[in-house]
Amino acid sequence: MAKETERKFLVTGEFKNQAVKETRIVQGYLSSVPERTVRVRIKGDKGFITIKGIGNASGASRYEWEKEIPSSEVEELLKICEPGVIDKTRFLVKSGNHTFEVDEFYGENQGLILAEIELSSESETFEKPSWLGQEVTGDTKYYNSMLMKNPYTKW
Repeated sequence: MAKETERKFLVTGEFKNQAVKETRIVQGYLSSVPERTVRVRIKGDKGFITIKGIGNASGASRYEWEKEIPSSEVEELLKICEPGVIDKTRFLVKSGNHTFEVDEFYGENQGLILAEIELSSESETFEKPSWLGQEVTGDTKYYNSMLMKNPYTKW
């Protein structure tokens, strides 16, 4: 099992003109239990199933396992997911030696824009672009699995 370390931020400025790629993502959760979330998603034209474990104390590190599956299978699995679908566009934006994944949400999460950066360790330094706002790493209300239960527009 692989371990991911990432930090999450609100986005407060213009970033789209710096994006090197953008991809539409639709995802649902077969299980949103914090100890083991099971997500299916269609990312562009590819399908994936992902299992994530509970985060550490800071919320920056947790176990993650992902496997590509046919998007037709994801479409079938979406029919039995928990209520609430996450619909977003992911923009890849380079900053120094790193690439931020910036998600612009739609539907009941319209207006929310989050940026994540994957790091090799929690102490790794990185260049913070001007559009990066408040850090929300570890704040569970910003987890996609929670946004489907308690959408941003209802806060």
